[in-house]
Amino acid sequence: MPDIITLLAVLLVLAIVYFALRKPPPARQSPAEVQRAILEEHITFYQQLSNTEKERFAAAVRRFLSKVRVTGVNTEVEPIDEVFVAAAAIIPIFAFKDWEYKDINEVLLYPVHFSKDFRQDGDGRNVLGMVGTGAMEDIMILSRQELRNGFFNKTGRSNTAIHEFVHIIDKMDGDTDGWPEALLPYAYARPWLQHIYHDIRRVRAGKTDIDPYGATSEAEFFAVVSEYFFKQPERMQDKHPELYKLLNDIFTPGTAGV
Repeated sequence: MPDIITLLAVLLVLAIVYFALRKPPPARQSPAEVQRAILEEHITFYQQLSNTEKERFAAAVRRFLSKVRVTGVNTEVEPIDEVFVAAAAIIPIFAFKDWEYKDINEVLLYPVHFSKDFRQDGDGRNVLGMVGTGAMEDIMILSRQELRNGFFNKTGRSNTAIHEFVHIIDKMDGDTDGWPEALLPYAYARPWLQHIYHDIRRVRAGKTDIDPYGATSEAEFFAVVSEYFFKQPERMQDKHPELYKLLNDIFTPGTAGV
């Protein structure tokens, strides 16, 4: 009998020690907390904001995701993908507190590159992102791989998601023509358009580090240099001071890197 009592006492002590040392399970984070953690870890633009501006940015991300679906096509959409899409949408228009996107309802994520007719197999799969037209109106299509690369790669000058959202901003006046009338005061229109034509000639001549794709049209030039502006603002200011100033006038105060 004493042996049994001793054994029970030992088991009781072990049970007490076990429950005393056991760590409580971690509290489950809310969606807003998950989003904020992703912003803090990956979005340089967000990291450089004041605490008040961070609150406004995070609220804008939540508001965007409440109105715009992010849907995977043969790929899984994770919280980081949703936050990256929303951040790419908010960064160019963050200075404009009352801005609301009106021409997008859904973002489709494909695993990697795709073709102009949205195919994920066969030839011609060289598209990284695009804004839909016709039957695909109000829809954006992005490569999930490129979406992530745009934020993971801190040394590059490209961000496909920002590029496509800039196209939407450009299109707000009815024309995707490189002149974002929704953001650009009329007084800046002439110098901006003159600079576009000047820099496109320099890109075609290979005299600049701007992505050659920007020389294909005025609209693509605006989208390409906007990526550059948000990804590497200090480098752009050093290499292209006039272009930097014009873009800063358009996007003020969006001068932090992505």
